[in-house]
Amino acid sequence: MPAPAQVTLPSDREVRVTRQFNAPRQLVWDAHTKPDLMPKWLGYPGWDMPIREIDLRVGGKYRWQWKNDAEGQQFGMLGTFTEVDAPSRIAHEQYFDPDGTGSPVGDAWTVSLDLSEENSVTTLVCTMQYVSKEARDNSLATGMTDGMEFSYSRLDGLVAEAG
Repeated sequence: MPAPAQVTLPSDREVRVTRQFNAPRQLVWDAHTKPDLMPKWLGYPGWDMPIREIDLRVGGKYRWQWKNDAEGQQFGMLGTFTEVDAPSRIAHEQYFDPDGTGSPVGDAWTVSLDLSEENSVTTLVCTMQYVSKEARDNSLATGMTDGMEFSYSRLDGLVAEAG
């Protein structure tokens, strides 16, 4: 099993998450870009992902929404792709959608996902850049990176099945 995600703060506005997967880069890319694969690893048990729209091209939009099966609580993310270089890099602006209605709140942040492969081990580097240190710190305070590692552990299982 790969080591847990490493979280670093390269600047006072950035969060960088680095994680390895024992899988070819194409499988990790597909898990991030194919709507039918996303709910199999992205999120927590008890949460469905009923909206997973992806127009994977520069200028294309995306919208992801999670819904709690028991309580009906919803939240999501949405934005626009700014770079798409399959299967090595995706970048996009991202907005938080706290109630899952498609109405963003607050300022966008940028997210880049870089994938490299060596000997069938893929290294993922996700960099999030916020508009301010306060915005970055508020995002970190939500437990976001713990949630990312939980999902990445689920992704380990998914790519193991596919590989």
